[in-house]
Amino acid sequence: MAISASPLVHLFDGHVYIFRAYYSVAPMEAPDGTPTNAAYGFANTLVRYVADERPSHAAVCFDAAMTSFRNEVLPEYKANRGETPDDLGVQFDLCREIALALGFRVYEEPGFEADDLLASATAALLRRRARIRIVTSDKDLAQLVREDARVVVYDLARETRYDADAVRAKFGVDPAQIPDYLGLVGDSVDNLPGVPGVGAVSAAAVLQNFPSIEAIPDRYEDWPDLEIRGAKSTARRIAEHREVALLTKELATVRRDVPGVTPTLSDLRHRGAQRERVDELFDRLGFHRIRDRITRWAPG
Repeated sequence: MAISASPLVHLFDGHVYIFRAYYSVAPMEAPDGTPTNAAYGFANTLVRYVADERPSHAAVCFDAAMTSFRNEVLPEYKANRGETPDDLGVQFDLCREIALALGFRVYEEPGFEADDLLASATAALLRRRARIRIVTSDKDLAQLVREDARVVVYDLARETRYDADAVRAKFGVDPAQIPDYLGLVGDSVDNLPGVPGVGAVSAAAVLQNFPSIEAIPDRYEDWPDLEIRGAKSTARRIAEHREVALLTKELATVRRDVPGVTPTLSDLRHRGAQRERVDELFDRLGFHRIRDRITRWAPG
């Protein structure tokens, strides 16, 4: 089967668009007083996406909690984010209900992040000869992009598609090297340490010459001539902080084997919104205008 003829599955990184909606939509309340601004923005995003893209297969992956197995390895992981605002926390369950009502398959698993679920679903779908579009703005997921274009990342807000060449243009490394790249530069968003003094340009230059952190020689004398400023000091810093870099790489590497996340194409068939479920939920939330914009309804 030609790649272009394979089914295209749309996998949403749910929490990315919940948080985006929370900080971009003014405070709102349902008739019963429940905060709804994040849920409203999230519902609007899904409804608009279905209208524009008409996906035949789709799912949304959520974080089951604000912690995961990574916190057992590094307790400081994501500790910089602070507590979830109370008026946002009560909306996560609403967003799951919304995704289900709009006809999306939903995945969440205790102990894992949405990134891991997206990666596991992608691995399963590739075995089914599908193509996958991961809808997210999370740079970590660029590691899933494939050279054959069967997996791409789509940043919905920027309307930007990242295939392998686009990942290289943005980060200076191959998609598979993204965990190594983050191991060297760190990730302030997730509170992951990198190698002090090694920035994005130096990290990319190093990884263009060595396939992984493990392959970088400790001794500068064993390096080829790199056209980067301070190559000798960069070699010394990486050698001194290799364990930290490898730990960050481990934590930045998504899991592709989450138990229970092995969807088939049939599982992810998007048939449209479920009218009774939408009517009950959207009446409860006061989302009448969004309901009027739904363009695809499930048969029956």
